[in-house]
Amino acid sequence: MELIYEGIKKAFILIFTGDKEILGILLLTIRVSGIAVIISMLLGIPLGFVVGLNHFRGKRIITAFINTGMGLPPVAAGLFIALLFWRSGPFGFMGLMYTPTAMIIAQVVIASPIIAGITLAAVGQINPKFKLQAVSLGAGRIQMSWLIFKEAKLPALSAIMAGFGGIISEVGAVMIVGGNIKGSTRVLTTAAVQMVRMGEFASAIALVIILLILVFAINLILTLIQQKEKEKWQIKYWK
Repeated sequence: MELIYEGIKKAFILIFTGDKEILGILLLTIRVSGIAVIISMLLGIPLGFVVGLNHFRGKRIITAFINTGMGLPPVAAGLFIALLFWRSGPFGFMGLMYTPTAMIIAQVVIASPIIAGITLAAVGQINPKFKLQAVSLGAGRIQMSWLIFKEAKLPALSAIMAGFGGIISEVGAVMIVGGNIKGSTRVLTTAAVQMVRMGEFASAIALVIILLILVFAINLILTLIQQKEKEKWQIKYWK
């Protein structure tokens, strides 16, 4: 119990004193996971909508791949990216191993299927009568897609939150491709692991608390946006 208390105390000391090393780790964590979730959103949401809205040969196979990707072990994603960007790998000439860019790529591989899968499920839950009604009112393909997107944007926000949660707390993949290099590729999760290995449990607890505060703050912002959109939806349909 005393160890936990020391960790909490140290976390608030690190936050309020503006420790430069912790600030650098925190900013890198936000930058890497922030860029990764934006790219994943730009890839995953359109993919979920395209697969969900269209009927074509091989749809079940693609859906199965997306669903499999949702459960992809992060360490497998990290190993796959490492093999591609290793010095002797097909993209080794790019020199991306042990850089934040490699960490972003690994996180995109993890988050994109999560966002695509949840979006796909959300599109599938839309009442088919809604689509028929839109067509009967003369809506074209692009207009119908836009109307369905508006109907599914609340679950899409949930997909973004799920994707972000899946990568901000990830250790294995970023450790493999980033190397946990101090001042270069060390993020909150890998820094916490390093502290545990060194036996500095109070520091590890402090880093985890900072990580939890960060995750809570970002999810709170996304939740507030989601609730605001939900209120607009309720006002629209309860008039």
